Amino acid sequence: MPIDRPHELIELRRAIMTMGAAVEQRVNQAVAALMEKDLDAARQVRRSDDEIDRMEVEIEQACLRILALSQPVATDLRMVLAIMRISGVLERVADMARSIAKRAMDLHELQSLDLPASLVNMAAASRSMFADAMQALADREVTLARRVRDADQRVDDLQKEVFAWAQMEIPRHVEWTAAAIDVLSVARKLERIADLCTTIGEEIIFLVEGLVVRHT
Repeated sequence: MPIDRPHELIELRRAIMTMGAAVEQRVNQAVAALMEKDLDAARQVRRSDDEIDRMEVEIEQACLRILALSQPVATDLRMVLAIMRISGVLERVADMARSIAKRAMDLHELQSLDLPASLVNMAAASRSMFADAMQALADREVTLARRVRDADQRVDDLQKEVFAWAQMEIPRHVEWTAAAIDVLSVARKLERIADLCTTIGEEIIFLVEGLVVRHT
């Protein structure tokens, strides 16, 4: 039986924005756990993984249903494909936030060093990229989506600064080695969040303009 495609697409769009808001909350909580030593925020992030997984499955099922029963074309088809891929990206961002929260708890227990400024800046930049990616998705704004892509280089540069910090500090303070390894792990997760935000930006460009820009 044919489905009500406009209604289904509206619901699909609502579902992906709801998932995006839930993941953004987890990213913010993970950063708060890291920067403010907010252990309650860290615990909330670590407990909330199942909800995001459920959202991803429901969105994927809705996309497959539309593809099978409605056979959308042109912009509608691009929307379904982009949303299905973005839901998977959002699930991976949530996984990164969960890992950051775990490392934040470890660092709190170690209590051995101040976070390097480059890591603090990475956290702020990655969180900003995610917020911009969600705004670009809500508004279908390709200019903002392209700015998200461009911002990824800044996060990459900051990650290199974190590595340089670790190379300098570990030989000088061997007792900080475990904490420095946690810092490096957090930096890798933040860099991965930035990469995933870039992917969301690329999917938005595909959705709006029909252009595949992943390798450009």
